Amino acid sequence: MPEPSPGAAAPRAARTPVLLATQFLFNTGFYAVVPFLALVLTEDFGVAATTVGLILGVRTFAQQGMFLVGGVLADRIGARRVILLGCGVRVAGFTTLAASLLLAPPQLALFVAGTVLTGLGGALFSPGLNVLLADAEGRRPAAGTGTRASLFAWLSITGELGAVTGPVIGAALLGWGFETVALCGAGFFVLIGLFLAFSLPAARREHTSEVAAGPTRRWWSLRDRRFVGFSAAHAADLLAYNQLYLALPLQLATTDHPATATAGMFAWVSVLTLTLQIPVARWSARVGAPVALRTGYVLSAAGFAVVAVGALTPVADAARVTLVVVAASLVVAGHMTTNPTALSLVPRFAEDRPTGSFFGLLATCGGIAVLIGNLIVGVLLAMAGASAAAWLFLATPLIVAAVVAPRLAPSPRPR
Repeated sequence: MPEPSPGAAAPRAARTPVLLATQFLFNTGFYAVVPFLALVLTEDFGVAATTVGLILGVRTFAQQGMFLVGGVLADRIGARRVILLGCGVRVAGFTTLAASLLLAPPQLALFVAGTVLTGLGGALFSPGLNVLLADAEGRRPAAGTGTRASLFAWLSITGELGAVTGPVIGAALLGWGFETVALCGAGFFVLIGLFLAFSLPAARREHTSEVAAGPTRRWWSLRDRRFVGFSAAHAADLLAYNQLYLALPLQLATTDHPATATAGMFAWVSVLTLTLQIPVARWSARVGAPVALRTGYVLSAAGFAVVAVGALTPVADAARVTLVVVAASLVVAGHMTTNPTALSLVPRFAEDRPTGSFFGLLATCGGIAVLIGNLIVGVLLAMAGASAAAWLFLATPLIVAAVVAPRLAPSPRPR
């Protein structure tokens, strides 16, 4: 009689470090290139700030908005294949960015195409990575105390490490021109693809019969009204977190030293994420998903309420910076609480169905919320005397989510 435990468990257990390392590599390559897109658009192409915002918004939507398609493809052709396909598309995107500047004269249309391809690459490999991580989470032995941090919390840690490392590498290469940065990014993703081609296991086949039942069966998530409602409510979290890159820096732009203040805010956010994500995740596991979700949404809403109070009362620069840093801290604390919790709930919603379209819909709802919400926030912040309304607008969907999402969360499955 064969001994299944040693033979079957060893290769599966080895997948978890690979998946976490993959998130680090993805974010390192991404943040080595993408943070400099706005600089290139303004300096090399002379594009106005409004157009820069539109182009970067399209890039973001090409990634977040297309996650559902990437998730469905992961269900259809396997997570490993869609991850490798995403790496290939991102290589094409970074190469196109470099080509747009190497041509004489530089081609803006080609640069925009490169930004879109860059987003589409992420829309392919990120849902696939979530699918494999959810599978690894499901195979972990049950924790005795029930307070162990989920793998999605560790995914946040490794992703943040990449987000810190990437810009340092990109800035070091920028002296040779952005085309060098983009080509090095493309080469880096080629290496990532080769690493994953040898490291990721072949696609599992447990859902083959269900997938083959018909094309409509690949969109399970859209047919699950409870999960659609949960995804719509949780979209408030991504909209709130995105304000670290839009509304909060704009608030700091009115101070005497905006660049220093913004850099300090992001450094502080990284410190919080790296030091508190695991303790927060363990607390979330101890209190349960409904309490964790409710607490996280309220924390983020409180962050925007802090800035709203400051907008209604004239304050000095130092006080304004303090209020923004406090707000960023609360938003990050809320995101650290709700996002890993929401991701860990996806397999419960999916039950015995493939999880790709579920992860995809969760992210796509967030992408739509960011696209629409950022437009409204931008309009409100540009209106004289309406800045407080922008912060209250951001807090409102979080309060709604705090009421709705915990009620929709599924009960824990017995382990």
